[in-house]
Amino acid sequence: MPAEALASAAGTATMEITVSKFELLRELTATQGVVERKTTIPILSNYLFEAGGDKLSLTATDLDLSLRTSCNAKVKKEGSCTIPARKLHDYVKLLPDADITIKLLENHWVSIRCGRSNTKMVGMARSNFPGLPPFPNAGVVNVPAQVLRGMIAKTGFAIANEESRYTLNGALLVLKPESITMVATDGHRLAHIERGGEKFEGISGEMKTLIPKKAMDELKILLDSTDTDVIEFAKDESTLFFRIGPRLLTSRQLTGQFPNYEAVLPKDNSKSVSVDAEELSAAISRVAQFADERSRAVRLKLDKGEMKLSASSSETGESEDSIEISYNGESLTIGFNAQYIIDFLKAVGAGDVRLELKDAQSAGQLRPAEGEEYNYRYIVMPMRI
Repeated sequence: MPAEALASAAGTATMEITVSKFELLRELTATQGVVERKTTIPILSNYLFEAGGDKLSLTATDLDLSLRTSCNAKVKKEGSCTIPARKLHDYVKLLPDADITIKLLENHWVSIRCGRSNTKMVGMARSNFPGLPPFPNAGVVNVPAQVLRGMIAKTGFAIANEESRYTLNGALLVLKPESITMVATDGHRLAHIERGGEKFEGISGEMKTLIPKKAMDELKILLDSTDTDVIEFAKDESTLFFRIGPRLLTSRQLTGQFPNYEAVLPKDNSKSVSVDAEELSAAISRVAQFADERSRAVRLKLDKGEMKLSASSSETGESEDSIEISYNGESLTIGFNAQYIIDFLKAVGAGDVRLELKDAQSAGQLRPAEGEEYNYRYIVMPMRI
């Protein structure tokens, strides 16, 4: 009986590949955010490596989110194995910039050689690694990568962090034949961005999807580092799929009803002022040093020609700042959580923003003063001060 046949008869798994350190490290780094750090299921702390043709494919998953990616490899023996993810990433980072040979040994041990370095790591049975759903054949929508990236950056920060507000732990993506909208809220503030003039083939009516916060964060990282123009988006009953170049991110869908955000969008905020985003951000940041630590409340007063910002607390003292504005409506004082305003101003970057108010008890609305490409607005509930 030939040796290969004997090996397969004995059920011995094989794999041997050579891969460049640069390419391997790039993909290991891309998947770090998906690997489970604190897990009760040990296999989730491992990568699945699968070698075939001239490719090495790597998969990481925490059961809610998974990322499958690949890099070029010289495959001497096709096969698969699992390797502890954190340890492998930290070790490969320290290796010299040369080719790395990875070989599967007995009892799931894996040998890693590079130059004069030779290491053996303890892997686990490949059969323990969870299976992942395949990318759907139908209903795939092409979404411009940089449009989606911009939308995530302008809404992701408003997603709720509390586990109890389950349907708020994600953002709502609404695709229509000619527009794309993303909305996020934590119940105290809401970010809403819409872009028309797009063409989405294969969508009739509207397609609504709740994307979990962790998937949004990973998606942003992947979109930040890609030069792909278009990503492929698809979903089945339980899973969302985002194909970004050679990388496939899959995420469990959030179920449940996203709040009726359209009811919250202010209709008659008649008091409006324009102010430089960076100037406002700097003034709020200074004043907020003296805000109550729990509420982060900053008082904002509109007067003729001037916006006054102030905060005080019995522990730290009090602070006041003012910005020149063109305003000659009636005087109005309102309180906001300083961090909520700073988050928005950071997302906008430079340029002027409009602050639109109705009265001290109603939600305020902020939006960039220019830029018709996106309809971007941010609604913040006021605070008692």
